[in-house]
Amino acid sequence: MKAIVVTKVINTSIDKVWEAITTHSLMLEWFFDNIPAFEPIVGFTTEFNVQSEERNFLHVWKVISVVEKEKIVCEWKYPEYVDESLLVTFEVKYLSEEKTQFSVIALGIEHFTNTNISQFTRESCKGGWEYFSNRLQQFLL
Repeated sequence: MKAIVVTKVINTSIDKVWEAITTHSLMLEWFFDNIPAFEPIVGFTTEFNVQSEERNFLHVWKVISVVEKEKIVCEWKYPEYVDESLLVTFEVKYLSEEKTQFSVIALGIEHFTNTNISQFTRESCKGGWEYFSNRLQQFLL
């Protein structure tokens, strides 16, 4: 299945965008507010619960690749629901001193389609990434 891709142009420097997507205290402001820890280091793992409707979703993240000021790739697992994982990439691209392209690329949603859980549909996943990308964009204004 095709990757889910959400791209935004953010009117700030690549340094500020990179900092917002890789610094724990800043991630709490625009992303999930209950991430217990985060470090942009290969092998780093963290886990936390997110409640949506009447379900709890344990998020288990593992950083698998980091290219400074270019991209960070994490494996996302939801062990209570599926054995497979998503690969989530945050990419940043320099456009100008005060303009940066930010993209989220999510691969593997097809592993979740047999769960009959509405949050694991392609549409819900894309909507979630659009929501968080918009929050990042607003946070950096």
